[in-house]
Amino acid sequence: MSQPKTSSKSKSSKSDSSKVHKLALKGSSKVVNEFFEYSINTILFQRGVYPAEDFTAVKKYGLTMMVTADDQVKAYIKKIMSQLKEWMYGGKISKLVIVITSKETGEHVERWQFDVQIFGKNAKSKSSKKTAENENAAPESNDALEEKTEAEIQAEIQSVFRQITASVTFLPMLDGNCTFNVLVYADADSDVPLEWGDSDAKEIRGGEKVQLRNFSTSNHRVDTLVSYRYDDISTQSSLCANVNIGSLISQLRFWDLVHTSVSSLGQWGWLKLIYSPFYGHRYRHITV
Repeated sequence: MSQPKTSSKSKSSKSDSSKVHKLALKGSSKVVNEFFEYSINTILFQRGVYPAEDFTAVKKYGLTMMVTADDQVKAYIKKIMSQLKEWMYGGKISKLVIVITSKETGEHVERWQFDVQIFGKNAKSKSSKKTAENENAAPESNDALEEKTEAEIQAEIQSVFRQITASVTFLPMLDGNCTFNVLVYADADSDVPLEWGDSDAKEIRGGEKVQLRNFSTSNHRVDTLVSYRYDDISTQSSLCANVNIGSLISQLRFWDLVHTSVSSLGQWGWLKLIYSPFYGHRYRHITV
């Protein structure tokens, strides 16, 4: 008689635990999704892809963030974020990449990569197979992260955005007009909108790579990496000779958020919404 009662309580406990986990995962996914949205806006502003007057200031993460006020760009980013929300909550995303491309030459001059790791019950077994380029993958971990307060998570996100902002001190100035692409790497079994097409990974050939800080929640960890085309240092007024990038990056966490616009301001151009399944299958995009 007592055994069925114990079993019932056990099932109820497992069900409650599952509900709590789903709620935690949903909240964590929302944090990561918002981080991506503000990352796109911050990079577009800081790198001068669009004029500074096309942005407006808002408060987020205890910082002053710049977000686009251009209706077309806002609609494009909204489309990206709407699909990201579904994939993120489903545990499908492994990377988000923002690529800045010269409109005149078609050359990819800058590539911002955000690697996503999922922890806990929602973590899936991933193949150890890498792409030919290795995609600059961050070290994987299957260990669940410790519980963090909202204040702790916000402090880590602040550090990432401070580094993104301060990166203008070592990144080459962008010449001419530029446009940008957003790539999303997801599992091969992800549901993909019919209008998405194929594309390549848009790597920077022979570029420099700098690893920035990361942030984590109880369910996700996001690592940040920027790759950029490196020309002769004498032609780049924004660079100093013999600069120690590693030393500079270690100091960026202490910098406050200072919005700096560069002289080379890009104009509106064609954009591509790009998706690529996990570990080098097909890449998909849509031109809007």
